[in-house]
Amino acid sequence: MATRSALINVMEKAADKASRGLKRDFGELENLQVSRKGPADFVSAADLKAEKTIKEELAKARPGYGFLMEESGTQPDSDGSGRRWVVDPLDGTTNFLHGLPHFSISIALEERGEIIAGLVYDPIKNDLFHAERGIGAFHNGRRMRVSARSRLGDCVIGTGAPFLGHGDRPRFLGEVDAITEKTAGIRRWGSAALDLAYIAAGRFDGFWEWGLSRWDVAAGIILVREAGGYVSEVNGKPINPESPSILASNNNIHSDIMKLLRKPLSNQKAP
Repeated sequence: MATRSALINVMEKAADKASRGLKRDFGELENLQVSRKGPADFVSAADLKAEKTIKEELAKARPGYGFLMEESGTQPDSDGSGRRWVVDPLDGTTNFLHGLPHFSISIALEERGEIIAGLVYDPIKNDLFHAERGIGAFHNGRRMRVSARSRLGDCVIGTGAPFLGHGDRPRFLGEVDAITEKTAGIRRWGSAALDLAYIAAGRFDGFWEWGLSRWDVAAGIILVREAGGYVSEVNGKPINPESPSILASNNNIHSDIMKLLRKPLSNQKAP
């Protein structure tokens, strides 16, 4: 079992405290106060409470660090460290609101734009994934590695799908057609943070999606990298905070997945 650093302990404490409220509210879905931010884009009282709890805990432990948070936006660092927390307090809100037990808390730490630590926590399954730059990736304290599968026919690939007018449906359908023809199957589970954690743990072999935000993927990116995987845009370009897409996988199949996605991509206008 790995010894967690002080930094990971801070992140874990914040996630654990926020998860208590999420688990309580998940058990009482009928009592949730729910509003709409836009078509099919829900924000719940549980989401807001979790973000507030995480921000309070992280600010107390590292008072000078900045924040990028899904609900409350950006707050610059005040200590000149160039460090900021990137937080999604409830990744998988739609699952949560429908009583589907697959959602997560995602916390990453950036230093001058580079991700140096990340944590993804699934409170229902008590799955804790964390990683630090140069130290490795871990699942519930045990070292994890991406899968070693190299034949696409053996691989399961995760993705996210367009919904209610969001995203490019024709492109997505073309990508699904290309991927399903050559792989063992596709999974669309509704939490990108957990999808990336599952790649790091060797459960999924690859994952792609368009239109995600930094808070959706920051923690997952370092999990995959520290577990020996590779992360890029769908077209192979280096990933960055403004990237329109993400493709993550073990190193054996990355170029193969990219080639399968290339034909649907070539038929679309640049995003």
